[in-house]
Amino acid sequence: MSKKLKHIGVVSLLTVISRVLGLLRDTLGLAIFGTGEFYSAFVTAFSLPNLFRRLLGEGSLTAAFVPTLQDELHENGRAGAFGLLNKVVSWLLIVTGLMTILAMAMFSQSRLLPGHLERWYLAADLTAILFPYLAMVCLAAALNATLNVFDRFTEPALSPIWLNLAMILSLGGAGWNFAHTELGRMHWLCAGVLVGGFFQLAVPAGVLVRVGWRPRFDLGLSPRVREIVALMAPGLFGSAIYQINVYISRLFAFSIDESSASLLFAANRLMELPIGVFAIAVATVIYPLIARHAAEKNFARMADDYRKGVRLILIINLPAAAGLVLLSEPIVRLLFEHGRFHAADTRAMAPLLALFAIGMPFFSVVSLTTRAFYAVKDTVTPVKLAALSFVVNIGLSWWLKDVIGAPGLVLASTVAIVLQTLLMQHLLSRSLPGMEFGDLWRTVGKVVAAMLLMGFLVGGGWRLLQNSGLGHRATDLLAVGGLIPVGVTAYGVALWLFRIEGREEFAALAQKFFTKTKSP
Repeated sequence: MSKKLKHIGVVSLLTVISRVLGLLRDTLGLAIFGTGEFYSAFVTAFSLPNLFRRLLGEGSLTAAFVPTLQDELHENGRAGAFGLLNKVVSWLLIVTGLMTILAMAMFSQSRLLPGHLERWYLAADLTAILFPYLAMVCLAAALNATLNVFDRFTEPALSPIWLNLAMILSLGGAGWNFAHTELGRMHWLCAGVLVGGFFQLAVPAGVLVRVGWRPRFDLGLSPRVREIVALMAPGLFGSAIYQINVYISRLFAFSIDESSASLLFAANRLMELPIGVFAIAVATVIYPLIARHAAEKNFARMADDYRKGVRLILIINLPAAAGLVLLSEPIVRLLFEHGRFHAADTRAMAPLLALFAIGMPFFSVVSLTTRAFYAVKDTVTPVKLAALSFVVNIGLSWWLKDVIGAPGLVLASTVAIVLQTLLMQHLLSRSLPGMEFGDLWRTVGKVVAAMLLMGFLVGGGWRLLQNSGLGHRATDLLAVGGLIPVGVTAYGVALWLFRIEGREEFAALAQKFFTKTKSP
């Protein structure tokens, strides 16, 4: 377990860097463009290639590719694995290339459909510019999945860093100095996306070449390729449901007014910070492991590692959610209230962040639970539950957007993910031995008790700061820079005193780390 924690730590650290750069990127974009039609159009446009990226790249393809590649590696070694990779990459190149050409041709002609608001035409134009990112990042996803199977997690975790750096440099550097209109700066931002996509593809490709991969165009339909396609079919439908869910929510937000799409996007990005830093890191490291146990028919070890993964996710994400709810206003104001992002935008965005945070632990757990189904090549059950979640979310969103606006969209997605998570865990525990929560409920009780203590300190401290007479900037800095460390410390001490399960593994890892740092 200490080795897994080390991998999780590496992925988490790099994801922290990536998410911090992502926040800087979003802060810069909102400071330059504000929450008006330009940034909302960009957010809406970038959502479509990202939708297909998660469908074809990081969604159903990765879920089907990883266990199949594990089987190929187990039976035929690296030569067989690299041969399978060549076939998958070749087919991906054909499919995503054709989709990109078709989408660019279609969206570039949007003005042939008259009668729409100008922001919809702007979003269509930006979609046509951004769509080539889809092909690059889908190919990169297959390469990164291969590296994960080879127990190389650093290079895949670097992938979003290249995108964020390219976007920051293109917007804050070239765009700020060489563009004199909002449209010109937006074009520089789109160029940064495409440059970042190139590096996301080139870096893992270079690493794989160094470890023995020889790229070759191969459209052969081997039994393994057919197996991946068969596994992808229901998984693709399930991923499509979720991603279309997200995309329709963005379109709903874009239709409410000029600012809702930008505010919803920024709030969601903040919510994804703890999910990406730890929950996705846990799922990234645990998924190849449980897939390996499933391939070996060792379901006892699979269940054990699954429960350990869920426990790690809950330990981190439950208090993170509570902290975001309690300190949503100072966090938003401190991070985003600059340039053309004003106090009214902070007041509108803080409730969105708090509502997103409530669903955050459920988003975190469901990412690993879905992978547990995929590890045993059951892609049908997640599809059924994703379909139910889709119906609930779209139905509630359609109703609530007209009642309470953007907060209704977040509330709808939160209700849907809670229902999906509970049902998915119930069905997983029925279908596989040992997958029930069991002693995890004891962990949940201890985490909730420690979280309540943390919440009392952080909530009480924030109320005192609000009544202290200090200015907004000072209270925000003290809240984020002072109350968060105090809350984290109190939470950690409480968990240790409660003798949280798994603390010996953390202690062993820390001892190993300090021993290494002291050795000459």
